[in-house]
Amino acid sequence: MTTAQPGSGPTVLRILLGSELRQLREAKAITREDAGYTIRASGSKISRMELGRVSFKERDVADLLSLYGVTDEAERDALLNLAREANTPGWWHRYGEILPSWFQVYVGLEEAATLIRTYEVQFIPGLLQTEDYARAITRRGHSAAPHEEIEQRVSLRMTRQRLLARPDAPRLWAVIDEAALRRPVGGPEVMQAQIERLIEATKMPSVTLQVMPFDRGGHAAEAGAFTILRFPEADLPDVVYVEQLTSALYLDKRDDVDAYMEAMELLCVESEPPGSTVEILSRILQET
Repeated sequence: MTTAQPGSGPTVLRILLGSELRQLREAKAITREDAGYTIRASGSKISRMELGRVSFKERDVADLLSLYGVTDEAERDALLNLAREANTPGWWHRYGEILPSWFQVYVGLEEAATLIRTYEVQFIPGLLQTEDYARAITRRGHSAAPHEEIEQRVSLRMTRQRLLARPDAPRLWAVIDEAALRRPVGGPEVMQAQIERLIEATKMPSVTLQVMPFDRGGHAAEAGAFTILRFPEADLPDVVYVEQLTSALYLDKRDDVDAYMEAMELLCVESEPPGSTVEILSRILQET
């Protein structure tokens, strides 16, 4: 029986419940198609449920548990309660009109993570952006959007940052390419304020910043930006997030995660040490 940590978000709860249902189905050697037939759905719907990509109807979970031979009332009640909690909307659902489904998953995972390790080559990490920097980035990426939509998107990014101020804030370890620090987003004043924000962030006990300087040449993550998220639940694997223009990849297979983890470790070794970050940022600030 999987367990969820107190305060786990609905995204993590869906993944945990889906994993438990998959294990129960496989233990009985039942196909996804047969399971789908039981709840009047397709095998692909069962696959999405087991990956935690969709919400759960309590009736469907109850029917699947019966199919899988789960008769113990305590176990059934625990899983049905997990289904109810997993359907609780996260705070980000109020941004549903502007938030694509593929990114809703990330926001939910980010909210529940205990460790967020990220490499950024083009922009400052979203959790450390100033409001004006975020607005400049958003206007560039959504040039045809009305003012109200731009402000909604900026509000979403600022709201995401609240998790760094929580008593149980996740540890954020970011490696930022020098290119992102020198790209003049929004003009000199916006960039100066953004660099100052990063200097302040280095004082936060849960934040570690490193800079990958130009003079390092080629390095372990030339393929681009990525994020690795870790969770308190022992049953939940690390997840690698790779964002694309109109979608994203979520990788949790051990081989994939290990490859990205190795790249992240090499990045941390090849970058300037965290103790040099303020000096580097201060120098860039003077040159901006």
